[in-house]
Amino acid sequence: MPDSSAEIVKFLPYLRRYARALLGSQDRGDEYVRVCLEAYLAEPDRIDPSGDVRLELFALFHEVWSLVDETFPEAVPDLTDGKTIQGVGRLPPRQRQVLLLISLEGFSFDEAARILNASVEEIRVELEAARAELAKQTSVRVLIIEDEPLIAEDIAGLVTDMGHKVCGSAAREDEALRLALETSPELILADIQLKGGDSGIRAVQQILRSTSLPVIFITGFPERLLTGEQLEPAFLIAKPFQPEVLRTAIGQALAVHPPQKMN
Repeated sequence: MPDSSAEIVKFLPYLRRYARALLGSQDRGDEYVRVCLEAYLAEPDRIDPSGDVRLELFALFHEVWSLVDETFPEAVPDLTDGKTIQGVGRLPPRQRQVLLLISLEGFSFDEAARILNASVEEIRVELEAARAELAKQTSVRVLIIEDEPLIAEDIAGLVTDMGHKVCGSAAREDEALRLALETSPELILADIQLKGGDSGIRAVQQILRSTSLPVIFITGFPERLLTGEQLEPAFLIAKPFQPEVLRTAIGQALAVHPPQKMN
């Protein structure tokens, strides 16, 4: 087994988080990660175990997919048996890649430049453009599912500062379902685990039976939902979080999943 394998396993959940947020889908994001890992297993020397493994893993992800975009613009090649997986397509624009690398994953400008094989100045320009684009997004109604009042209040303040409207805040499953029916939210921000045995995941699952809208889950244990072994969220941020992380997640979720009104 390659020497860097243990380190890669440690950072794999965060590459999944990035890929899912970038593509707006667990299935598509995990497929992109799988192809990256196959490239690594075929050529393990592409990641130096004595270097910054996390940075090199993200750089390999983009290196592999830049080649895929050039060679297979409408499909994903299976590097193990030559099959082609249809319907995955190209990576989103570089502006979004820069935004998520810096604001969601916490890479520096220098590190993002290395990952994307660009200059630091190019990264700065792309980040400014991405933030300007997000600032133009239409205001939407946001439902918050969070059982800690102070956290719910902080989230509501950030959402309002972004120009969106908080249409309700729920601390329990039944309350979340009632508010969803009454207010027709266009985005949901949900904690995973609520008090009294309630679950934000269950509440969201029930809400999504009657509508299609973006959901961002917020949890103190993100690694538990980034295993790639079960149905898991496409958008996930960890507690505690910086305001910029939430702003970025909201902007990306709305960009890749324009909301629809509830039936």
